[in-house]
Amino acid sequence: MTTLTRNDALKLEHLEQGFIVLINKPAHWTSFDVVNKIRRSLKIKKVGHAGTLDPFATGLLIVGVGKGTKQLKHYLNLPKTYHALIRLGVETDTYDVTGKILNEREVTNITKEQVQAVVKEMQGQMWQVPPMFSAKKVRGKPLYKLARQGKEVERKPQKIHIYEAKILNWNPPLVHIELTVSKGTYVRSYAHDLGQKLGVGAMLQELERTSIGQYTLDQSFELMDFLNVWQQSVEQQ
Repeated sequence: MTTLTRNDALKLEHLEQGFIVLINKPAHWTSFDVVNKIRRSLKIKKVGHAGTLDPFATGLLIVGVGKGTKQLKHYLNLPKTYHALIRLGVETDTYDVTGKILNEREVTNITKEQVQAVVKEMQGQMWQVPPMFSAKKVRGKPLYKLARQGKEVERKPQKIHIYEAKILNWNPPLVHIELTVSKGTYVRSYAHDLGQKLGVGAMLQELERTSIGQYTLDQSFELMDFLNVWQQSVEQQ
């Protein structure tokens, strides 16, 4: 199955055979918005993606088109790398910048060494509780729908793996961390748990997915660039 990157020529036979394409998801778009835009632009019904990104997040989204949708299952279990900007001292109900602020604390007494120690501690295999504002279902209902009704239900911890975590920049109260994680890891929950361990709370302010397995963000198309190049290719063939 062809995997199209920003350096590849686009051909009509790709559509006939089906393909995978790497897309840089824009901020404020849902993963489904990207799929739907490609579906309408290419005039094909079968389009899907592997690994949802929250609307406020950006970065690598693997999209399957036509027969390529059957291959998406092979990408689901690949490790994923993120750049996460975490704000210490602020807690929200969604664990990220889109939520309602619940608590705010001073973080002037937190040092980089303290954060580094907790980041190091939070590596390897661990258990993580899915956030209430997530698509995970409990008794057949997505958690986010219950959360919007003001309800909170017990969630079973899930086994995840933090393969690698390193601080890229420390500018308190902001800490920029690169995380390589397993399937099923919620980076919002990671930010929340980091804040809890430091005793000041935290939320995820920005998130960018930079790789999925061997595929990297710098190989990806900007969404509108992909659609424009595709249209030009169709007109020329």
